[in-house]
Amino acid sequence: MLQLDFHPTGRHFLQIPGPSPVPDRILRAMSLPTIDHRGPEFGALGLKVLAGIRQVFQTRHPVVIYPASGTGAWEAALANVMSPGDAVLMYETGHFATLWQKMALRLGLAPEFLSLPGVDETGLPRGWRHGVQADLIEARLRRDADRKIRAVCVVHNETSTGVTSDIAAVRRAIDAAGHPALLMVDSISGLASADYRHDEWGVDVTVSGSQKGLMLPPGISFNAVSPKAMERSKTAQLPKAFWAWDEIVEMNQGGYWPYTPNTNLLYGLSESLDMLLGEGLPQVFARHQRWGAGVRAAVKAWGLPTQCADPAVHSPVLTGVITPEGVDADALRRLIHERFDLSLGTGLGKLKGRMFRMGHLGDSNDLTLVAMVAGVEMGLKLAGVKLAGSGVQSAMDHFASHPAPAALKKAA
Repeated sequence: MLQLDFHPTGRHFLQIPGPSPVPDRILRAMSLPTIDHRGPEFGALGLKVLAGIRQVFQTRHPVVIYPASGTGAWEAALANVMSPGDAVLMYETGHFATLWQKMALRLGLAPEFLSLPGVDETGLPRGWRHGVQADLIEARLRRDADRKIRAVCVVHNETSTGVTSDIAAVRRAIDAAGHPALLMVDSISGLASADYRHDEWGVDVTVSGSQKGLMLPPGISFNAVSPKAMERSKTAQLPKAFWAWDEIVEMNQGGYWPYTPNTNLLYGLSESLDMLLGEGLPQVFARHQRWGAGVRAAVKAWGLPTQCADPAVHSPVLTGVITPEGVDADALRRLIHERFDLSLGTGLGKLKGRMFRMGHLGDSNDLTLVAMVAGVEMGLKLAGVKLAGSGVQSAMDHFASHPAPAALKKAA
């Protein structure tokens, strides 16, 4: 008997916090014929994307583009400014901060991990429900009388928890301590969704990737580099070849790379930059804030706690939802995927099985987010979770009463 593969009708709802849904116009741009990466046409493309990505990072200084995931850019950031055995102060806000710390150990550095101690009433780590506490960083740097700490590493938007951190406050803490440490920031999931200002906030190295706010498939990553970090790279002794900034920045002057770049993803990046800069970064940030508020209104109506315990630092990129005691969040996610063809983010590390993550970024709009909320609400009811009210109605009410500026302009 002939066996036929079953494919659900309609679109799959990819509502994880990255990779985010990719707009059709970016997919079409990536389908263009591959060109000679040493020819004049490619040089023009290279110069365009290098100039555009600096605008997204809000920097006047070089942004290095790698054909790699964000993990590669983590390594590049450390390898270019560190020497074996260097002390690094890192702050634990979640799973991705922890992975960056583990990488520092593997590279032969001496990372020190700060965090809020203990657990809260949910039984979850306090540090994984709050942003970076800049006062703890300042106090530790003041105790570093010999100035052995070479860098402070923090995560801007912790993808595992849905918590943002105040990067400008971290810069102020370093300056208040009178410490020469570099400020290094992971904004892999924050860039192009949450407000981020590399130069204004005094960041020395910012790490990011393509598959979040830039709305691209995975495969491109970035290091935005300050003059201070570039100068440090001249004496840093960790091994680096592929990741080395100097050769890349030099060849970027003409729009080229010292190795074969991922040409078709750069086509997609060019289209993404046209979309983001055409809309305007303030409008992009406001759109994500609005989406996040609508999704959180749904979670509040359900009577469930968000992973982020501080309303001041809710992520505009994703919302983490803590499931009731005895409800396996991963089993709930599987149920929702099987029944409604909806993918949600899993709980990572210390949060495994205790929470799930709802992404509100990329090629989304009010209706896709209401559909995501509906799928989650149906799944929660099927899993036997008692809900306080309708999250779907609350999300609809929020979006209806807080129209997007573009919608208001059209109506006028």
